Amino acid sequence: MMDAAESLRALRSRGLLTDLDVHFAGLLRRLGEDTPEVLLAAALASRATGEGHVCVSLADAAEDLAEVGAAPPAPDAWGEVLRASRAVGAPGEFRPLVLDGAGRLYLYRYFAYERDLAEDLAARAAREPGAPDLGWAKEALGRFFPRPPSLPPEEPDAQKLAAAVTLMKSLCVLSGGPGTGKTTTVVRILALLQEQAGDRPLRVALAAPTGKAAARLQEAVRGARAGLPCAEAVRRAIPEEASTLHRLLGSRPGSPEFRHGRENPLPHDVVVVDEVSMVDLALMAKLTRALRPEARLILLGDRDQLASVEAGAVLGDLCDTGRDHGYSEGFARTLEELTGKAVGGTGTGNRERGTGNARLRDCLALLRWSYRFGGSGGIGAASRAVNEGRSDDALSALSVGGQVGQVGWRPAPTPAGLAAALEERVTEAFGPGLRAADPSEAFRSFARFRILCGRREGPYGVAAVNRAVENGLSRRGLLEPGREWYAGRPVLVTRNDYGLRLYNGDVGLALPDAGAGGALRVFFVAADGGVRRLAPLRLPACETAYAMTVHRSQGSEFEEVLLLLGAHPSRVLTRELVYTGLTRARSRVEVWGTEEVLRAAVRARTRRASGLRDALWGPDGAGEAGL
Repeated sequence: MMDAAESLRALRSRGLLTDLDVHFAGLLRRLGEDTPEVLLAAALASRATGEGHVCVSLADAAEDLAEVGAAPPAPDAWGEVLRASRAVGAPGEFRPLVLDGAGRLYLYRYFAYERDLAEDLAARAAREPGAPDLGWAKEALGRFFPRPPSLPPEEPDAQKLAAAVTLMKSLCVLSGGPGTGKTTTVVRILALLQEQAGDRPLRVALAAPTGKAAARLQEAVRGARAGLPCAEAVRRAIPEEASTLHRLLGSRPGSPEFRHGRENPLPHDVVVVDEVSMVDLALMAKLTRALRPEARLILLGDRDQLASVEAGAVLGDLCDTGRDHGYSEGFARTLEELTGKAVGGTGTGNRERGTGNARLRDCLALLRWSYRFGGSGGIGAASRAVNEGRSDDALSALSVGGQVGQVGWRPAPTPAGLAAALEERVTEAFGPGLRAADPSEAFRSFARFRILCGRREGPYGVAAVNRAVENGLSRRGLLEPGREWYAGRPVLVTRNDYGLRLYNGDVGLALPDAGAGGALRVFFVAADGGVRRLAPLRLPACETAYAMTVHRSQGSEFEEVLLLLGAHPSRVLTRELVYTGLTRARSRVEVWGTEEVLRAAVRARTRRASGLRDALWGPDGAGEAGL
């Protein structure tokens, strides 16, 4: 290999490494490590976490480097050099880098997160809180989960089955797409658990990764709580307030650590976390560390959505990357006794079935039937086709979508014509909110429509689209050109500020504040449904939010969505991205792109390098490793 410093500089100049990656390798060099293969691997491990991976596979890294003519070492030889380095340890050793037996190289911190999370989930999956009284359980399940009349006869009552799983397990992973009733199900589950607890009120926490997702969870729980068939005392015991995970764990300004952890666990008996697909490895590891051993953990999310922006794909790994597993034989018999229906297992889709790990697969519950998109057309048909890799059917569903009014398809305009193509649509969508003086009215109006971009950069990226929207609104006289801050400007927080209790993903609106003499303040929806207001200069890093990336839209829903894929394929456009973008819309989505772009995106899958799936399910998805 060439000199280490020269090699790293060459890779940085090609955009394959960042300054941070090179600096990390330089730190190891200053600590006495000067082997080129080790320094290259260290820089690549740093790059991997920046791209959402937990680790870097030496085999994949060698292949990627060979494609750009970087002449990497052979993976086996590379591994031998790394194992001989004092900077690299085996699992269980405290070194800056950790190399496992599968050729995955980690920064130590991420290896520790993954190991701790796998161990905590294993312990929770193995623990059973005790079988409920059979007579009560059968009656209560029938009362809380009468079969919905709109559920087709051939569909199992998966909500009732999920509730039975939760009664029997300390860990329940409840996955389902939009409109499958995840929140309704969990509210009824909480009522069941409270009835089972008797006169002792359960301490329940409701949480989500972002403020917006927490607000949606809170709103949904309040709505579902009202009609529960139970005593008023049980209904009152279900909390109305949801918080962000950062707030629940007790964030410390200026520190990545939280007040609650192993030495100071959360006091709750039950912790419910929504939108788990957005939760990264580090945050999930810190959550499980902070739970009491006897606490129940209920995780809600859509396993087919995009993984978190930060490192890891925790929900996907927990669900064994989409494989469907049947329940173990004994547990299936117990569920059949509780629900009164034969339980053949959850592996009833078009994906691979496996035996899997008995302890963990008995903690999974999958909701398949969408009460919102259950028909044969529209958003449901398009999103199912995308999710199953059927690009022809997806294009057909979008192209004929006008017949059902839920979906539409339009060729992507050229970059030069984008602003003109958007002008009428954004004037109609954002105009009422820009004219609104009342914050509540402005938020309601703004929440109806959003432009979602597949890319962050480039002519179809978020920055360019937001500029195009502002130019169009300015031409219509709805805002003053050339001003950064103006009445009605929507902003998206892009960095946590624990002191201000603002978190990455929170959305605010700049509006005149009568209490400040008409000066502009940025309003945010508070946890209690009210609003908070802050001067613009006090905000952490933020950006205009008429358009946002599909990643940023997770945890949100809008009445209407314009999904802008652009005119050229890109490696960031994947099946999971398109599915997530389509399912952010409640009533209508319009996709702007080309057939080539959509077909390429549906073929591409999001892959995150991680050892968590192997630790939970075994290397082939059917073993007993880790549990």
